[in-house]
Amino acid sequence: MVEFLNITEWSEASQALIMFGAMVLAIALGVPIPFAVALGTVVGYLIIDVPFVGLVQSMYTGVEPFPLLTVPLFVFAGSLMEQGGLARRIVDIARSMIGNFTGSLGLVAVLGCSFFAALSGSGPATTAAIGAVMIPSMVKARYDPAFGGAIAAAGGALGSLIPPSNLMIIYGIVSDTSIPKLFLAGIIPGIVATVLLMAITWLIAKKRGYVGDDETFSWGRVGRSAWEGKWAIGAPVIILGGIYTGIFTPTEAAAVAVVYAFLIGFFVYGELKMQHIIVCLKVTAMISGAVLIIVGPAKAFGELMSLMSVPDLIGEFLSEVTENRFVLMMIIAVILVITGMFLESIAQIILLTPLMLPIAVSLGIDPIVFGILMVIACEVGFLTPPVGANLFVAARLTNLGIDRISTAVIPFVFTYIAVIVVISLFPEIVLFLPELFYGPSG
Repeated sequence: MVEFLNITEWSEASQALIMFGAMVLAIALGVPIPFAVALGTVVGYLIIDVPFVGLVQSMYTGVEPFPLLTVPLFVFAGSLMEQGGLARRIVDIARSMIGNFTGSLGLVAVLGCSFFAALSGSGPATTAAIGAVMIPSMVKARYDPAFGGAIAAAGGALGSLIPPSNLMIIYGIVSDTSIPKLFLAGIIPGIVATVLLMAITWLIAKKRGYVGDDETFSWGRVGRSAWEGKWAIGAPVIILGGIYTGIFTPTEAAAVAVVYAFLIGFFVYGELKMQHIIVCLKVTAMISGAVLIIVGPAKAFGELMSLMSVPDLIGEFLSEVTENRFVLMMIIAVILVITGMFLESIAQIILLTPLMLPIAVSLGIDPIVFGILMVIACEVGFLTPPVGANLFVAARLTNLGIDRISTAVIPFVFTYIAVIVVISLFPEIVLFLPELFYGPSG
């Protein structure tokens, strides 16, 4: 069939389109994404007549890297922290810091998400942990349930931007970029995103007349909450402090986080029971399985697209459109945001990094800046249907349809887009901490 159509003599662009089209068609027909990606890769190998042993080798090297262990370990640690009472104490600290402001419960939800993000490494996990605590409180205070769910979903997306981040780990593995540098790079954009999300929450709450909390702000209340939640505060200090002092690697830090979460939840707080641990193991198995089953096919797909010189073709096309670096970054960001609406975030990173990163580097964009740009684009994907993982978590917590949450979250989606624009204009925001700790790259 291939020889009859003379596809092997077609241009690389045409061959790549056939390969990509096969994958998209399979997804449109309802084939699970990992199998659709594998199918597209098989079509590509047939087109360019490459031995299939290369496919097997690519899939193996995709799941081989030792740092991949970091993902299930951080997922397990975050789940243990949620079940063991650390999430609730983090919310208490955030509540004491906000006080009696208009929309205070919404502000607490966002701030609590930013704190828990430093523990979980996952957007949906952060949404579930903080949303389970804050959404009932907001509904009780007569917040629109859809607005409460949107706050939890948008704040939960910070779990992928504020370190440690599972998406940064995957990007670091695929792009061969320093994971500790990526963690540092996400701190300032994470703070910027948190402030903007809180500002949007306050504006909407003020417009709708959502009153503040009953308790006013006081340093004594903050001190009491911080003391009661000192073990929760200690988790990110130990995890990130250990990484940057060189005591342990990110993978070892994830293992330390699991042990720490278990000890605190089981022995100190006494809230972590055997049935909770079983739930955590199930959650970790499901999420980790979803990661590993996509990593192999996506790695093979990305390598084959590179073999077909697709990054060069895209780069040439973009350079003909404009030579302005900011405009080009915006075009790349739009591509990432749109694909993030339809691809699961980890699949998006593994598939698109080999294609887009060489283009970004050729334009003078630092791989760390591109990585943060891609992570934020994935966060937009968390908040947009049809895939939006955070939306489904929030819908489950509020017992509402996905359509209502999707509508309520729109202002927060534009907030993340604004962050993309800011770091595209001022990439120094991303590079400041990595260069401060490690010196200028390159």
